Amino acid sequence: MTGSIEQGISQTHGNTHILHVLVRLPRPMAAVWPWLSTEDGLSSWCTPVDALEPHLGGAVGLRDFGSGQITAWDVDRVAEYTVQGGRIRFHLERDGEDGAALRFTHEFQGEAETEQRWRARFERLIESLEAG
Repeated sequence: MTGSIEQGISQTHGNTHILHVLVRLPRPMAAVWPWLSTEDGLSSWCTPVDALEPHLGGAVGLRDFGSGQITAWDVDRVAEYTVQGGRIRFHLERDGEDGAALRFTHEFQGEAETEQRWRARFERLIESLEAG
């Protein structure tokens, strides 16, 4: 299985932007989880991580997005980081025998992020998973 990035859906409610992207990943959920839930994993493809306490209510510092806390944490399935710049949610599901589907949501204010920037990040993630 090779990874792919589906077309994103973008919504705007007042000054709040919400981006949804479905990413099909070439590894099972357990192999993908560390890439979404650890300092080394996130730093390798998404953004440098200054802090990450891996539990509900734990502190998180994502250099490109700000500091805050973990507002959802379901091991091997859901990691949600609420920071000054908004909310970033990774939701993993099984996708076939050896794949995972990542349902990604980014809720933010202003124009700081774009679907193209997230696509570039997800391409790095897919490349890393395919190489490993």
